[in-house]
Amino acid sequence: MKRTHLPLNALRVFDAAARHLSFTRAADELAVTPAAVGQQIRALEDLLGVVLFRRTSKGLELTDEAGAGLAALRTGFLHFEDAVQAMQASQSSHVYTIAAPREFFAAWLAPRLAAFRAANPEVRYVLVDGELTDFTEANLDLAVRWSEGPGDLEGITLGAPEWVELGEGDWMGWPGDPTPEGHEGVDEEEAKPAILLADAGQAVAAATSGLGRVRVPALLTEGLPAGTSVKVGAATSCRRAYWLVAPLPQWRQKKVKALVAALTA
Repeated sequence: MKRTHLPLNALRVFDAAARHLSFTRAADELAVTPAAVGQQIRALEDLLGVVLFRRTSKGLELTDEAGAGLAALRTGFLHFEDAVQAMQASQSSHVYTIAAPREFFAAWLAPRLAAFRAANPEVRYVLVDGELTDFTEANLDLAVRWSEGPGDLEGITLGAPEWVELGEGDWMGWPGDPTPEGHEGVDEEEAKPAILLADAGQAVAAATSGLGRVRVPALLTEGLPAGTSVKVGAATSCRRAYWLVAPLPQWRQKKVKALVAALTA
């Protein structure tokens, strides 16, 4: 039986616009212009003979016609992704491509990956530096991100969402701790950072070298070298944590489930 031609690119654009209810945010996700998103939506509306979005004072809204097909469309995309994963499985069932912040890899992740590979010697890793690496472009299986939640991805926390104060002296700041002025028990002037650092790895290195004090994720202090004399304060709760994340198709893979289980045991 001849199959109906499906405008897959336009449907993908429609899915993104429906999730965000914004052509601009959909364009950011798809790395195209808002105008290109609008053109694809109009072309799809012409093809289907229905209106998919209406503009209101509150922004974009889905029409009833658009909502009627959205769940089935998303299920279809998941099936497409599952099919691709299945076709790739024969050559990648034991290979994990993982993105993680460098400091987290060194302090926490590396020894656990080593233990998993010791128990599963056929496993191979491709490690990518960086929290914001794109899953599709880098063909990732998993990523670790310092964030308030998994966002649009599936995920689970690695450890509790906690800070510790590390080091002594003047405050230092880094982008993952954006409000040093809010440190409890410290007046605003004293808490202004004397040194600005690029990331948590630099923050830990600076504190352990005696440059000052800083708040860092509690998990990072687990990897401090034996004999380190730096002062480590009590853990306090925070909104962020290290999240192990992946899109749903990857998250459902047998090999990914096995590694997630090992890392969260």
